Parts: sequence; C-alpha cells; structure tokens
Amino acid sequence: MSDATNMLPPAPCSASAQSEAGSPRVHTQDGVLHAHPGESLLDTLERHGHRVEFQCRSGYCGACRTPLLAGRVHYPNVPLAFVSPGECLPCCCRPMGAIRLDIQKD
Repeated sequence: MSDATNMLPPAPCSASAQSEAGSPRVHTQDGVLHAHPGESLLDTLERHGHRVEFQCRSGYCGACRTPLLAGRVHYPNVPLAFVSPGECLPCCCRPMGAIRLDIQKD
C-alpha cells in the first residue's frame, strides 16, 4: 500500500456528484474523476479520457508509474514492479477515498 503525506480538503459536492458521493475521487490537473467500485485506477483514468502508458495491466512492468501527490491506493495483489513513496501503478491499484495525481489529459 502506498501513502502520500499531503491531505486533500473536502471537495464541494454538486447535485450531479451527490449520486457518486460514496465513490473514490481521483483529482487530476483536469478535474475530479469518480471511480467505479472494483475498477483499477487505470480503468478510471481511461474511462475519463486520460491516456496512460502501460504494458501489462498487472503491476509487472512499471510502465504506468504515476506521481501520487495525496491520498492512498490499495493493491489487491502485490505488484512486482518497484513503487517508491509518492507514486503508484494505476494499472493494478484502486483509490482509497480521495487521491490526487500529477497527471493531465494529452
């Protein structure tokens, strides 16, 4: 499990976001994305139009390594690629609550 030291302030909740209030939030440079239950962070990013380089989708290669600025992610299976503090492997992790990534759409 990877943790970042910065904490996120509560996000304002609009009427359209109230139905997704229980879903993990992924803050990017482009806005807030809502993850579906059980989907990987990579799936969430792709569903919202982000292109993330990847090769394996299982944490083996580390090609998708992304800066994790705040929040925590969970790895259902321990990745084989090295993960430093302050980064995550979107292909095989799931956000736990709100997270902030240093990523934007191309």
